[in-house]
Amino acid sequence: MDTDINCGSGGGSQTKTSLRILSIFVILIGSMSGALFPVLARRSSWLHVPKGVFDFAKYFGSGVIIATAFIHLLSPGLDELGSDCLSPAWKEYPYALALCLLSIFSIFIVELIAFRWGTSKLAKIGMVHDAHGHDHGSHAAHGPESNYVQSSKIADKDQSLDIEETAQAPEHVHSHGFEDSITTQIIGVGILEFGVLLHSFLIGLTLAVTDDFKVLFVVLVFHQTFEGLGVGSRLAYLDIPKRFYWVPILGGVLYGITTPVGIAIGLGIRTTYNPDGTTASIVSGVLDSLSAGILIYTGLVELFAHEFLFNKEMMNSSNGRLAYSVSCMCLGCGLMALLGKWA
Repeated sequence: MDTDINCGSGGGSQTKTSLRILSIFVILIGSMSGALFPVLARRSSWLHVPKGVFDFAKYFGSGVIIATAFIHLLSPGLDELGSDCLSPAWKEYPYALALCLLSIFSIFIVELIAFRWGTSKLAKIGMVHDAHGHDHGSHAAHGPESNYVQSSKIADKDQSLDIEETAQAPEHVHSHGFEDSITTQIIGVGILEFGVLLHSFLIGLTLAVTDDFKVLFVVLVFHQTFEGLGVGSRLAYLDIPKRFYWVPILGGVLYGITTPVGIAIGLGIRTTYNPDGTTASIVSGVLDSLSAGILIYTGLVELFAHEFLFNKEMMNSSNGRLAYSVSCMCLGCGLMALLGKWA
């Protein structure tokens, strides 16, 4: 057992109080900027950001999210649930990996139920809709099945008449499609943000009480900004009507304040909160492992599969664009993985 580890209930570090307080505002600015810039820039009428910048942010952020899952969540979860402070029973089974697996299947089941419910709801009102809402102007396609449904509609004379009739009342049909699209898109991004928020809160607590404050502080400024860029780029591409435009902004604000709130709470309880203690190790390990499963599922299914493999636009694009998109994702993943050396 490591003789330097403190398994008791004592508090964390009491040094550098002023810098720790300052870190609340520095990380708030970095996190908020990273999360809100893609959202506000895409909507701005005066800030003309080239499409290439958005594409870079989107794919770079996807790589950041995937690296966060493995390097910044699953690895710490394994360490925390394998801590020498815990009883030997915790080492008899890979609980961190099991919790990650449980999280992946839970998210899959939740999405499956949500999408089936949405599809069933639209079927009752006589509409056919891609379960992920990508047939209403979204940036990614779910697969060839949506193209088949669309071509079948056009080929069918009766249905073409229905389309002609509904064209006379576009607002009614448009609203139904968007209602389901909103629900499915918000579920997907909401799951992603939930996992990121758990992680952000925990690292805020850690920063408030850790002995290695200076190194962790510098790393977290970049960490939260990059991760915010990943979350913000997903929020920016939510294809929703104007009455729901506050949803991406709210998501960015929530991300921006989570780590500062964690730091503030950590400072308030640092006389009693010991990040290496038994209870803290169990709680952090469980939450990190569950969050890792959320981000792994989101990264591999929502980002890898839907943005590339099942995206007809991407598959039909030039080799140069495809290589650029993959390179941006690898760059984000690589930089975030590198930060794992210090945090």
